[in-house]
Amino acid sequence: MSPRPCIPWPHPVLKTPARDVAEITDAIRSIWQDMVDTMEAMPGYGLAAVQIGVALRLAVVDCSESRGQAVLMANPEVLHASIQPREHEEASPNLPGVSAKIARPRAVTVRFLNAAGETEERDFVGLWATSVQHQIDHLAGKMYFDHLSPLKRKMLLAKAEKYRRRG
Repeated sequence: MSPRPCIPWPHPVLKTPARDVAEITDAIRSIWQDMVDTMEAMPGYGLAAVQIGVALRLAVVDCSESRGQAVLMANPEVLHASIQPREHEEASPNLPGVSAKIARPRAVTVRFLNAAGETEERDFVGLWATSVQHQIDHLAGKMYFDHLSPLKRKMLLAKAEKYRRRG
């Protein structure tokens, strides 16, 4: 397996809800491995399959200090979210050169299919919760900047375009 390139915003796959995964197969496990390799190469805390052009509801998240603790998720959905928010500077390899502080629930309970094909419910807190929510947004066709006001979103996209032209 190996890292895959992240597709640039505004590619249509980044704006379209991804398809559910019917079952966990070796092909799905192979995509997950490529996603982990891609996430580690960035480096980042998570990756959604749509970010590498695969329109399936697959995500990986690893916010551990030592790494190597990636949680592999198919069809993740938030069941419960805390009322208490947590702000974090978010970015995406699909839109390099920019970031924004986004407030999301500090903790979430997520249901997903794991690598064994079993339904799992897991609680995520802090950076883990932020990253999981960020990936679930990607799978719904949303980017982190969709949480910004229209003016801040416009300014961020203009800054990203300047960065792209320079790069």
